[in-house]
Amino acid sequence: MLNCIIHGEARQDVVPLLVVHGLFGSARNWGVIAKRLSDQRQVIAVDMRNHGDSDWKDGHSYFDLADDLAEVINAHGTKMDVLGHSMGGKASMVLATAHPELLRKLIVADIAPVTYSHTQMPIIDAMRSVDLDRIKTRGDADSQLQNIIPERAVRAFILQNLDPKSKSWRLNLDVLARDMPRIIGFPDIDGVFDGPTLFLSGGASDYVQREHRSKITKLFPQAKFVKIPGAGHWLHAEKPREFEATARVFLSS
Repeated sequence: MLNCIIHGEARQDVVPLLVVHGLFGSARNWGVIAKRLSDQRQVIAVDMRNHGDSDWKDGHSYFDLADDLAEVINAHGTKMDVLGHSMGGKASMVLATAHPELLRKLIVADIAPVTYSHTQMPIIDAMRSVDLDRIKTRGDADSQLQNIIPERAVRAFILQNLDPKSKSWRLNLDVLARDMPRIIGFPDIDGVFDGPTLFLSGGASDYVQREHRSKITKLFPQAKFVKIPGAGHWLHAEKPREFEATARVFLSS
């Protein structure tokens, strides 16, 4: 079972919301939005396998990830709304098409059911380059990463996965590196989710393009498309108020 952080109390009249983070993320990354949305429903944020406090597993395919999410929903004994970002969005799409009976509504944040040409291997290489024996604080690791990852916000995000006390990463870097082609790809799937679906993208992001829409609507016939102006791929972190408001309207409608 995945590690879960639960916000709010279960309600009989409103289905819970399951929040699924992206690559190198964790349930904690979604704490602010999850807490705010929990004023109207229970919100369950998960650590995906090979991330955070969840178990490390040998496989990291989207079918594996979708099965993990199905296990969480089945354990709670009720249908859920699901919100997935990036890698978590792809896992949520596979979940929705394989187990449509488990979902009421789906929000896919800034990702499409396609294979991308980029890779996140430079980030993994950067984490592997940190001399863990020389660190006592995350600041020590930050100093080592400055020349490799110049963007301060990216370093801060990555370093949330570092446990200075145990001098280890809360990420299964070996499996994530091995399965990177699967992570940036998308599997062939036959199912369809015909429930309400929102593809919520950053206006400054190029992850969800107009040419992706035919494939999206084939898998998700009720798909609607909304962009948050000025937001990039990390739209929930860059524009949290706008992200929350848009998600709230869709989930409540």
